[in-house]
Amino acid sequence: MICGAGIAGIAVAHALLRNNGLRKVLIVEQGAALSLTSDKSTECYRNWWPGPDDAMLALSNRSISLMEELARHTNNAFAMDRRGYLYVSADTASAQAFHQQATLAESLGAGALRTHENASAQYRSPDLMDFADPQHGADLLLDRAHIAHCFPYLSDSVRVALHVRRAGALSAQQLGMVMLEQAREAGARMLHGTLTQIDCDSAGAVRGVQVDDGKELHSIATRCVINAAGPYLADVARLVGIDVPVVCERHAKVTFNDTQCVVARDAPLSIWCDPTTLPWSDDERAALQADVDDGAALLAPYPAGVHGRPIGAGQSLIVYWTYDCPVESPQFPITWDPSYPEIALRGMGVMIPGLAQYYERMPKAFVDGGYYTKTAENRPLLGPTAVQGFYLSGAFSGFGIMMAMGAAELVAAHVCGTALPAYASDFELARYDDPHYMNSMAQIGAAGQL
Repeated sequence: MICGAGIAGIAVAHALLRNNGLRKVLIVEQGAALSLTSDKSTECYRNWWPGPDDAMLALSNRSISLMEELARHTNNAFAMDRRGYLYVSADTASAQAFHQQATLAESLGAGALRTHENASAQYRSPDLMDFADPQHGADLLLDRAHIAHCFPYLSDSVRVALHVRRAGALSAQQLGMVMLEQAREAGARMLHGTLTQIDCDSAGAVRGVQVDDGKELHSIATRCVINAAGPYLADVARLVGIDVPVVCERHAKVTFNDTQCVVARDAPLSIWCDPTTLPWSDDERAALQADVDDGAALLAPYPAGVHGRPIGAGQSLIVYWTYDCPVESPQFPITWDPSYPEIALRGMGVMIPGLAQYYERMPKAFVDGGYYTKTAENRPLLGPTAVQGFYLSGAFSGFGIMMAMGAAELVAAHVCGTALPAYASDFELARYDDPHYMNSMAQIGAAGQL
């Protein structure tokens, strides 16, 4: 039994049925499949992770390979592309930081770093949409004129750009539905209801569950429960007396129509790596200075990290900025700061000045988002627990879409007793009992979160 029909739970069902030959898999979900947080993502993927070891990078590489394989077999039904991630900065000192990051990533298995001091025919812009493009690694662009030629929408202030190549975007909803349809064809069933109880036998092993569908209580015998409950991961774990060390951060994104086609439709996900002061006119600045309630916050420096990309076949542009991500108990529906669309748009406008034409009359914006359920070191929880038959597939933070298939393969290997990859223990709950692991994780800082 799998608790949760988000991308994580569906991927586990797919792996168990399609790759391991199981025939009885039940997914329990309160609402519609893929509707709580999985459809709120930026729908991107990357094999770009910090150390200190290669566990996250190895898992992401494996997951991307599985997505590519599924794309080949379905005629790319979920629109996977390979535009990359583009990290940019107006500070020439960022060249050294980008080089260090890329060198570390290369040593961990992300692919080679290629440095371009000037315009270079060896650099290929992201005009090829082939999701299986063999070019991995990253390109470090150090010539301002070359950067402007390749990415004319960027600010003239940009001096350094790092283009990560095994990265891109996809339709998360379609990826999930492809896996769900294939899992159903192989025997998966869905039960809409709330998991209210997990029963264990005298030896402490899982033996069954209780599910309330709102009309009746279902008693279901099972020796295996996989907790893929997303932001409710900790709540479900408490049903068997296990505390999982996760928090839930509220994250939002804004989508609007780029009616003036400021950003090229084939642009990669573009990430501004410098601290930012929002651009205001003199009159706007004066008005904000007089606003004793909100003005100071809107005039203060904001952290680096605003990022966005074109999305879909129309004119939509999505912008994401985690300058404020409060930790809280999950609450739905989620409410957002009414200023967020303008803050995100103006922040993105520092990197892409052409967006300034939207400041005076803000385009109609759609704000949504969800919760990053995350551990302190921002690594998922995958595999067995101290309760026999109770497994975790969660704490995916902001990388659930890109890691889902690799994580599901790993969880299925634990469940079925098949061979485990070298990185398996790095994602088990028991890792927190390992002093070496805890000392290593103290070094990793932000752990790759955007």
